[in-house]
Amino acid sequence: MSSGKPSLVDGEINDNENVSDMEKNKMMLSAGDSEEVRLENNIQLNRNGDDTTKTTKLYKRRWFIVLLFSSYSLCNSFQWIQYGIINNIFMRFYGVGSFTIDWMSMIYMLTYIPFIFPVTWLLDKKGLRIIALVATAMNCAGTWIKVTSVRPDLFAVTMLGQFCCSLAQVFILGMPSKIASVWFGSEEVSTACSIGVFGNQLGIAIGFLVPPILVPNVEDMDQLAYHISIMFYITAGVATLLFLLVVIVFQERPELPPTQAQATARCIPPEQYSYTASILRLLRNKPFLLLILTYGLNVGCFYAVGTLLNRMIIEHYPGEELNAGRIGLTIVIAGMVGSLICGIWLDRTKTYKQTTLAVYLMSFVGMLVYAFTLSLGHLWVVFLTAGALGFFMTGYLPLGFEFGVELTYPECEGTSSGLLNCSAQVFGIIFTICQGKIIDNYGTLAGNIFLCVFLFIGSVLTGTADPLTFLPVIRSPVRRCTIGPASSGFGLGILSL
Repeated sequence: MSSGKPSLVDGEINDNENVSDMEKNKMMLSAGDSEEVRLENNIQLNRNGDDTTKTTKLYKRRWFIVLLFSSYSLCNSFQWIQYGIINNIFMRFYGVGSFTIDWMSMIYMLTYIPFIFPVTWLLDKKGLRIIALVATAMNCAGTWIKVTSVRPDLFAVTMLGQFCCSLAQVFILGMPSKIASVWFGSEEVSTACSIGVFGNQLGIAIGFLVPPILVPNVEDMDQLAYHISIMFYITAGVATLLFLLVVIVFQERPELPPTQAQATARCIPPEQYSYTASILRLLRNKPFLLLILTYGLNVGCFYAVGTLLNRMIIEHYPGEELNAGRIGLTIVIAGMVGSLICGIWLDRTKTYKQTTLAVYLMSFVGMLVYAFTLSLGHLWVVFLTAGALGFFMTGYLPLGFEFGVELTYPECEGTSSGLLNCSAQVFGIIFTICQGKIIDNYGTLAGNIFLCVFLFIGSVLTGTADPLTFLPVIRSPVRRCTIGPASSGFGLGILSL
């Protein structure tokens, strides 16, 4: 006689009329079934009616959470480029070479690589609030260490402060897609992720613009030290304020989930989740592995251009440190516009693969045009071509995050974002060192052509087809979005304070 309970035999659930789909789904999860089976079960749950859906609710405070995150991300990313954009000034002040100052930017990339996996594990285990607290505390500590380093013999101290800020960055870069998923509705996740990335981009933009203004290239070393200290004190004040705001108001997650996808994720007991198993599943996901490679190539090129921009501009336009910063600002502001447009477009169309390929191809074209117009002797042309390059290359950042989440759902968003960023840091270091050496020996055109080659390779890989199936290797299954919209069909969607 049947007990009315489902039984699991050889990985399958024997069907009984009294067995609910929810019970089946839980047993499949506990049996360690594959990601695809779990996803299919979850989608089926959301199509079965009110008995299997959860109450969902959108809180207005979600916008404050993402804007606060965006603000402290801005403060941190500003410091990534604050040395590099006035490379020649810091070389003279600290008495070090250009390659040493390049490492003040590359330390952000190097630190990320070994620390991303423990930080992602911490994000999975402890949640958003703990990660936000650690990030802002480390960033705040780094800024105050740099305040004490404004002497020509204290380069090691300023490097220590930059290291602390780079460590804080590890706790920041993987959070936009996680915050978007935890707090926002299915029709808002791409836009919210773009806003999260927007802060990082705006910080880089300010990092390009403000240091050349605050730290002019004066001959008197005491005056130069005064200007540098002003920049460091302003940064420390902002970082301290943001740390206090996070302590007081940053919330782990809303009381009710924003989507059915999040409701389903909350039903999975923590003891049934294995971080190591999640990583292994991601590394067996061929489309995602290819995205890791292509994302790293594109964003690594952006990191190299940002780090070496001062050197490239000064070589062709001597004495134009201020305009070098403005060109960097143009690149990032155009990229911010591109990010927001792409986020809104993805929320409306869900055409992840097509949009990613189009933006990637235009990044390659933009880099090619920038490379051949840099030496024409007309700064307005450089502003124009740099803006076009930034619109697509920087606009690609949130695209890669969101496409990665869609390819890997229901894995943790922080894990997929962390792997993408890790690839970007590795390629960023390689491209920055190689392009710097090429510029030193063969000039800026050769260095930029070097990056064009890899952007072309990335474009081909993004659109490539599997030779056996003739289907795109990077497909666009929009897995998370298949579940998300159910919240509007069956759940109780509420907009609340």
